[in-house]
Parts: sequence; C-alpha cells; structure tokens
Amino acid sequence: MKLLYIVLIIALLGTAIYAGIFGRKKAKAKPVTIDSIYELTMNDIDGNPVNLDSYKGKVLLIVNVASKCGYTYQYEGLQALYETYQDQGLVILGFPANNFMNQEPGVEADIKSFCSLEYGVTFPMFSKISVKGADQHPLYTYLTSKDLHPETGGEISWNFNKFLIDREGKVVDRFGSKVKPRDAELVTAIEALL
Repeated sequence: MKLLYIVLIIALLGTAIYAGIFGRKKAKAKPVTIDSIYELTMNDIDGNPVNLDSYKGKVLLIVNVASKCGYTYQYEGLQALYETYQDQGLVILGFPANNFMNQEPGVEADIKSFCSLEYGVTFPMFSKISVKGADQHPLYTYLTSKDLHPETGGEISWNFNKFLIDREGKVVDRFGSKVKPRDAELVTAIEALL
C-alpha cells in the first residue's frame, strides 16, 4: 500500500513539474490594430500589394486555405461559388496558412500551381499568413476578435474557416471547416447579401 502511495505522489509531482516547465498559459487576445479590413494592404499570391479597399461594395468570403488538408477538396466548391455569384458581387479571398499540422508547407508558387492545376482556382489568392498564434496577421486578429464580433469571433479552429463580409465591410457570419461551400446555409447567407 505504501508503494502505491509513493508511486502516486511521484506521478503527481512529475505532472506538476512537467506542467510548470512545459505548460502554457492561454495567450491573451492580441490587440486589434485596425477598424476595418479595408485599411489593410495584403500581398497577393504573386507578391503584389493589394489594397483590400479595392473590394469595397463587394460581398466577401474570406477563407484560410491549405493544400494538404482533409478539407482541401473545398477549393472546388469555392471556385463553383465564385463562378456562380461573381457577377452579382461575390469575391472569395483565399489566404493560405500553415497553422495546422504543416498542411500548407509550400511557397506561394507551389500553392498557386496546385490551386490552378488541381482545382482551376481563379478567385483571388494571397500570400501565406498566420491565422492564429503569436504571429497572427492583423486581418485575422480583426476577424476573430470577440470584442468586435461577439457572434462570429473566436480562434480559428482549422483550415477552411469562412468569414462572410457584407458590402459595407462588416463581418456578418462565420462558417466552420465542416460547412462545405455548396451547403445551403452558406449559399443562403451569401444570396441574402447579394
């Protein structure tokens, strides 16, 4: 019985020491440094600067994408959405991110080639950014802010999270990775804004 207590105490101490050395405190929310996505200039997939204010008056679907993810097939649906609704004012903006299990390891030229050859992507694609963590891009700090967007804010859970932005630049809805581009709830939300 004493041996059991000793083993239990050692296990508890080991856990406490491990947590003290390797444990992380939950990161505080990064301060939001912009009032609107239109204030940002982002590099497109070719490295050219694009002022997001060039999308004023458009309905935007902003998606963090990855080429080696179980949800990568959603590129096909995103492209179909874009082709169906672009003439009515929908623009899909793809932001490659390598935040989840190294599922976007390539450089921009690799990503562009993959998207073009495998899925025929013609909607705007941008250079890789970080969508969470200490190096989170200001765009995603803004999009995920619970203070600014209590109903849609919160940390990015995985690749292919989708933020729906109205023609005035307001975040109006958010859809998780499991919501496919052709799902009725997403299509209905887009159509309501067009």
